[in-house]
Amino acid sequence: MKIISWNVNGIRAVAKKGFSEWFTKEDADVVCLQETKAFPHQLDESLTNPNGYASLWHKGTRPGYSGVATFSKEGALEEYNHFEDITHFHEDGRVVVTKFPEFTLINAYFPNGGTRADGTEMLTYKLEFYDHFIQYMNTLRDRGEKIIACGDFNIVHKEVDIARPKENKDSIGFLPIEREKVSELISNGYVDVFRELNPEGKDDYTWWSYRAGARPRNVGWRIDYFFVTPDLLPMVSNCYHMPEVMGSDHCPLCLELKF
Repeated sequence: MKIISWNVNGIRAVAKKGFSEWFTKEDADVVCLQETKAFPHQLDESLTNPNGYASLWHKGTRPGYSGVATFSKEGALEEYNHFEDITHFHEDGRVVVTKFPEFTLINAYFPNGGTRADGTEMLTYKLEFYDHFIQYMNTLRDRGEKIIACGDFNIVHKEVDIARPKENKDSIGFLPIEREKVSELISNGYVDVFRELNPEGKDDYTWWSYRAGARPRNVGWRIDYFFVTPDLLPMVSNCYHMPEVMGSDHCPLCLELKF
């Protein structure tokens, strides 16, 4: 089974850069997109149900902002949006949950945490989102569900995951208080699959700034992840980044499993 996660930074923008061709070529079982920045009614069927895939969207309420979508080839047993009871999370359109026979898949776009243009401080919101997310994962796990959580987590965990740790020690996305949240996720028993398979790997990133030619020089950050419960780890055959795929400031990442 092949699952791909990608922050597309606007599905309408990436559609003009070969998204449909890429989607067809990869032929994944499931594709999870973050930061779609569109409502489904604004898109044609080639983007809402590409190649006949079923899709579920958490679109939020603000036009051109956030949004996640999960596309599945066979369709899920059950699918729903989460955090709907927490209004300020739901309005952003950040979480889609799909249940498959072998696991529950959570597709998430975590808050950036930077100050908004209107001066609103968002770091507290980001940390609160992490608390709710970890609590929700624990609830699913404690009732016996195997979990895969993927998406843009918007935090670099370790110095090895960022090209310039010293220069970014005070940057949103690499603050100690943020990195502790990823450590907390791991301490709750969830496995960072890419790092598990590549414990010494360096220069492996998933996001690059558009500024100063960061991507050609590979001055990047690893902020996109696949986390799994340990009971799924024996089924994992591969987890890798796809930096050659352009169209967004993030690259896709892929998880392959054998059941």
